[in-house]
Amino acid sequence: MAPRIELLSSPNWNDYELLDSGDGQKLERFGAFTFVRPEVQALWKKKLPAVRWQEAHAVFQPTGEESGGHWRYKLKVPEKWEMKYALDGGSPEGAEVRFWAQTTPGRHLGVFPECATHWDWIFQKIKQKAKNAHTPANVLNLFGYTGLATLAAAAAGAKVTHVDASKKSVTWARENQMLSGLTDRPVRWIVDDALKFVQREARRGVRYEGILLDPPKFGRGPKGEVWEVYRSLPELLQACDAVLSPEALFVVLTVYAVKASAVNIACALEEMVAGRNGGMECGELVTAEKSGGRLLSNAVYARWG
Repeated sequence: MAPRIELLSSPNWNDYELLDSGDGQKLERFGAFTFVRPEVQALWKKKLPAVRWQEAHAVFQPTGEESGGHWRYKLKVPEKWEMKYALDGGSPEGAEVRFWAQTTPGRHLGVFPECATHWDWIFQKIKQKAKNAHTPANVLNLFGYTGLATLAAAAAGAKVTHVDASKKSVTWARENQMLSGLTDRPVRWIVDDALKFVQREARRGVRYEGILLDPPKFGRGPKGEVWEVYRSLPELLQACDAVLSPEALFVVLTVYAVKASAVNIACALEEMVAGRNGGMECGELVTAEKSGGRLLSNAVYARWG
């Protein structure tokens, strides 16, 4: 059966806005600060007047490298500043995650706002299990970055294992855990290569009810292990199949900056969850502009559950 194709947005943000986009750039607000970043998907013309773009606190100036470049600051920006997101749309059963944002050499600021739709979805899945089970869901977050999906799962009541090859990112994620008031929640913070870690977990007989994967197009593990998404993802999904519990709740796969379609991503994930009960959907993570409502595509995804 063909997967359901969806465009998923994250409309519940208060601390983030896509103000405008066009001419290969995007103008965004992160908390009280505005930034201009490159955006190859913005194939149209800007709608806001030039003065609005010129008022941005900083502009990322790319170099010839794929993610290289530097920030040009026009107004003062603190080293880091606090942001927050209300899970589950701020419902009475929801929760809040708080985190530090900051500019980085790789043009990112510590959060991918379009992924909030996944945080809400896994939060609801885990909360539903908590109502019907005596043991918490065991969740694995691979390529966990600054830990916002990890904290969403922990806030819902899950035991979480967070894995990232970058010690700096894991340290940042732990600081976000403290800021969110979730230090009492059972989270394991692991600096490791994703594939090697999952293979060891399989040998130990560890099983997870939820798995999140947010792999980069290219990367290196802490011991120089090479990650190339087209070559490495099939092996990682096979390894994840070995640690996915028979009572699995969900698997979420999000991929950035690749030529693969959402349907291709879903087909790869379908192999992993074959024979299990659950629905598959795929599509694009999009953000709606405040200036005119145009949808900016950020990533392709597939999720099962």
